[in-house]
Amino acid sequence: MTKADADPVARARATFDSGRTRPLAWRVGQLRQLDRLLVEGADALHAALGTDLGKCATESRLTETAFLRAEIAHTLKHLGRWMRPRRRPIPLSLQPASARMVPQPLGVVLVIAPWNYPVQLLLGPLIGAIAAGNAVVLKPSEVAPATSTVIARLVPQYLDTDAVHVVEGGEPETTALLAQCFDHIFYTGNSAVARVVMQAASAHLTPVTLELGGKSPAWVDGTVDLAIVARRLVWAKYLNAGQTCVAPDYLLATPEVADALVPHLQAAITAQFGDDPRRSPEYGRIVNARHFDRLAAFLSNGRVAIGGGTDATDRYIAPTVLDGIGTADAVMQEEIFGPILPIVRVSDSGAAIAHIRAHDKPLALYAFTSDKALRRRFTNETASGALVFDFAVAHLSAPDVPFGGVGMSGSGAYHGEASFRTFSHLKPVLSKPLWPDTLRLIAPPYGRAVQLVINRLMARG
Repeated sequence: MTKADADPVARARATFDSGRTRPLAWRVGQLRQLDRLLVEGADALHAALGTDLGKCATESRLTETAFLRAEIAHTLKHLGRWMRPRRRPIPLSLQPASARMVPQPLGVVLVIAPWNYPVQLLLGPLIGAIAAGNAVVLKPSEVAPATSTVIARLVPQYLDTDAVHVVEGGEPETTALLAQCFDHIFYTGNSAVARVVMQAASAHLTPVTLELGGKSPAWVDGTVDLAIVARRLVWAKYLNAGQTCVAPDYLLATPEVADALVPHLQAAITAQFGDDPRRSPEYGRIVNARHFDRLAAFLSNGRVAIGGGTDATDRYIAPTVLDGIGTADAVMQEEIFGPILPIVRVSDSGAAIAHIRAHDKPLALYAFTSDKALRRRFTNETASGALVFDFAVAHLSAPDVPFGGVGMSGSGAYHGEASFRTFSHLKPVLSKPLWPDTLRLIAPPYGRAVQLVINRLMARG
């Protein structure tokens, strides 16, 4: 057995080097096969998501399989245009000449996925990597073991087994993969592991895309319909039992708005999950006991305004709202990543903006306000991966809007054409005829012609 046969990275490299993944026909064929996987394997994937995260099939379709199929359809519609070289102008000083940017696949890409959306966040980057013509090694999360097993079984049945590989396992397997040389690493997860990924990538000077998270705040003021705002917040916060990287992590509001909003939040929770959310088939569970214990400890912070119920044996934490939360409380020191929504009371919008600016740049910032001047302030005075007015989370479903973080919430972006560009190198290709030989004008011995060229270049600057 050769190394290429035994080592998925070596096999992927050999396949990429053969040129198999570059033609449009291969890319389109693989994307269509991936779509077939999501259709024919949907029941198995949805069942696995139910086992790992307590997701109902409808939520799994909405946030995982149907989401990916829409991304594939968008990519297939536009891929031919994305692949076309783009002409670029040439300055007069270099004429006659031509220039174009030619999209070129990076090579062999490693995609490391988290456990909270273990299908979407593994196969979503795969769509872009295949569209760009790369070979790919996929590392699903071991924290969602049922989903990892199903993906490892389905991918070889549908996709090119020489170009797309799945490596299961935990930290040892991930560490072994990171020790190898890739042309790009795409990691979704937390900042602690992101540091490990970046350190490993530095050994080979491998570029990385980091999709992280952080505490995404939501401002709510009195200029909006609080009943509608509450419905949108409840859906976004308690989707997947709060285990969403762009879920509203906490609310900022004045005391008057906070007092008025809490009853609307209670009504929205009841409308979406019933009087007893534990019995709702549409309310998920915490992924494992470690995360359950971490979240349950937050319930002693502030005052429980809504919910607060738990059941360790079922990994259940009720949709919960905490009020009277201070910035020093434990629940405000890390991303919550669970169904607990703290309310931080501030004096006014200026104090809210100051609070946001004093902390790490979030992956998403939500502002529920109809005040145009305040919207401009949020746009101009805050920094975040995305700024979203009057809704939350669903902005990820816009394929022409890149998704990514800034600072501690990540680097790089994907979805739609941004995915294609993330996994491509736009290579400049320039051509200048040998005749007329205008470059003689800037070659020694330097004379008046060179001075004219320099003056023209300085005038352009």
